[in-house]
Amino acid sequence: MDNGAITTLREGIRGTVTTAGDAGYDEARKVRNGMIDKRPAVIVQPANAGDVMTAVRFAGDNDLTVAVRGGGHSVPGFGTCDDGVVIDLSGMRGVRVDPMTHSARVSGGATWGDLNAATYPFGLATTGGIISTTGVGGLTLGGGIGYLARGLGLALDNLLAADVVTGDGSFHVASEKDDADLFWAIRGGGGNFGVVTSFEFRLSPVKDIYGGPMFYELDRAGDLFTFYREFIADAPEQFGGFPAYQIAPPLPFIPEERHGKTHALMVACWAGDLDQGERVLKPFHDLAPVVAEMVGPMPYPALNSAFDALYPPGLRHYWKANFVKELTDDAIRAHVEHGSKVPELTSTMHVYPINGACHRVAPESTAFAYRDANFATVIAGMWPDAKDDAANIAWVRDYYDATAPLSEEGGYINFMAEDDQDRIRANYKGNYDRLTEIKRRYDPGNLFRHNQNIAPAGAA
Repeated sequence: MDNGAITTLREGIRGTVTTAGDAGYDEARKVRNGMIDKRPAVIVQPANAGDVMTAVRFAGDNDLTVAVRGGGHSVPGFGTCDDGVVIDLSGMRGVRVDPMTHSARVSGGATWGDLNAATYPFGLATTGGIISTTGVGGLTLGGGIGYLARGLGLALDNLLAADVVTGDGSFHVASEKDDADLFWAIRGGGGNFGVVTSFEFRLSPVKDIYGGPMFYELDRAGDLFTFYREFIADAPEQFGGFPAYQIAPPLPFIPEERHGKTHALMVACWAGDLDQGERVLKPFHDLAPVVAEMVGPMPYPALNSAFDALYPPGLRHYWKANFVKELTDDAIRAHVEHGSKVPELTSTMHVYPINGACHRVAPESTAFAYRDANFATVIAGMWPDAKDDAANIAWVRDYYDATAPLSEEGGYINFMAEDDQDRIRANYKGNYDRLTEIKRRYDPGNLFRHNQNIAPAGAA
């Protein structure tokens, strides 16, 4: 890299510019997935949208690709790259709540923990994820599945507008009225179309919820999945939650003799009247004896951050995902067989519900196409030691191979691995061709290709 070009970049950036010769470079290039070890040419930590515009133009002028990092949770490590420009938004984390309009303006590097902390005192929230350290940007651009999705829709369904820096370094305010095609594409199309420096979200009245995790004996997993399949089909939309597999961590509410043992898990979230919470969750208590639970009224942000400590930076990650219309008996048998073999405390499988409000948006209304799916499954392999790579990856792949034929062809891009690039068209179904045309307009050189990549129309 030409030193003069780097000097010019530093002079034009209010934030921080870091290269391989600088102190802090090794720390700045880290992402959460410990399997990823890449060496960018330049890491820019912008202070504002103008810095982002300068960084994008620098990359284009110097024929470098761009990786965009928000929360850094990308499973394939798309928040970094070799020999390119990393735009690390983690210094841009402001949130401004407008209680009069029930909306929030959220900077591009904010996490869901940042957003929840700002909105909770107002008794407001919007659909976020399951881990509060996840970036608002990455989750929203890929869809935004979370506890509140059945009642409020996906995170992207609550997006009102976004500030976007596109492939030529130009700035756009995208909404239904302005740059409508770009606004359509970023709602599900991931980071393919530019760097979102600010989001405007619709907020809804949600403050305290009733819920939490419930552990069952492993041999009752089939009963849990079967019951959940029927229950969630017409449950009140204020109910969110998912069944899973989980090795019991050493937490005070779990009996010590259960620590380290694999269980079926139900994580419940009732966002309606708190007085109704115990009644709504009663069927899950009647289903089978509960080995351990931490269920009751709690702030919504407490549930949204309840699993953060299980997933620290540095774990090694390999995930697979599918959308599912029907959780058939055959699918449940496959889950029982493979989920019971979960190899690590930090590995898991979740089945998220995406019916209710998610179904009231037409598949062509946003880039997120699977509006007819009822579930989004994720098989999440996460482990600390490189010596266990082969065993953990094999568990994920074997589990995926058993369940994929019983699922839809496409899956949720936020949960996919780097080796899922051949599924891009399937992930978007009938929306794919329109996405490639919009990509050609806003990023014809495919500058933003460190993602589940949508190539510009006409590209080889």
